[in-house]
Amino acid sequence: MHAGGLALTVTSKLAIGSLIIGLAVFALKGLAYWVTGSVALLSDALESTVNLATASAALIAVRVAERPADANHPYGHHKAEFFSAVLEGVLIVIAALFILREAWQGFQAPRAIAAPVEGLLINAAATVLNAGWCWVLLRWGRRVRSPALVADGKHLLADVVTSVGVAAGILLAWVTGWWVLDPALAALVAVNILWSGSRVIRDSLVALMDEAVPEDTLQTIRDVISQEAGGAVEAHDLRTRHAGRIIFIDFHLVIPGETTVADAHVVCDRVEAALLKAVPDANITIHVEPEHKAKHSGIVVLD
Repeated sequence: MHAGGLALTVTSKLAIGSLIIGLAVFALKGLAYWVTGSVALLSDALESTVNLATASAALIAVRVAERPADANHPYGHHKAEFFSAVLEGVLIVIAALFILREAWQGFQAPRAIAAPVEGLLINAAATVLNAGWCWVLLRWGRRVRSPALVADGKHLLADVVTSVGVAAGILLAWVTGWWVLDPALAALVAVNILWSGSRVIRDSLVALMDEAVPEDTLQTIRDVISQEAGGAVEAHDLRTRHAGRIIFIDFHLVIPGETTVADAHVVCDRVEAALLKAVPDANITIHVEPEHKAKHSGIVVLD
């Protein structure tokens, strides 16, 4: 329980940190656009406004997900993070459409960029800040198994790619004098952001549909049951799903008919303890059945 509480505290702090970083990055990119008048930097700044919205959504989702189970939500509120991740994916797509619109206007009326060096330096500072925080979010989001923070990190990664592409476009336009490169590269980066947003939406929707855990995790669960359920006959009807950082595991465990309730309980406790060690934060349900219920097609228990 202590480790779980720590994870929740870290998650909340990271979500709040995303808001603070988002404000700082938006201010820097807005300044870069104000200095240069670049359509690509304007697009980059517009994308950063979505960072603020997604960081706010992630914070709300994390706070909701941290609420303990109650009478109306006996399995907890963990899926709130997936709803936030879907919203973030939608906002990433919207940001890409904003960039495409601005790029189209730039194509129609290309114009020289003022103070490109100053603008690039300011934008570089914002990009470095974003990249550093992106790394923190992805690392800790996966560590505490928070879909909202991972989605926020992926969004920032898309923003970093955007910023690098924008900087390259401005540099090329400045060196060659082909100012149409400014909106052209912004449009290319927008396509990349569209792809990123669609991936975030897809991954979150799959999770909302109670998808089973990955095959490697599922094999770990099978191996633990097989090795630790000594005294049982077999296990079958194994089912898994995940919600946020919680993995739900339930299965039927067949016990010999002469086994007492107390002894069967010892077997279940041993299997549950081993599963929790192998799959932290798991929610485990074991249905004990008599020997004649064996299907002879499930998980073989090793002696």
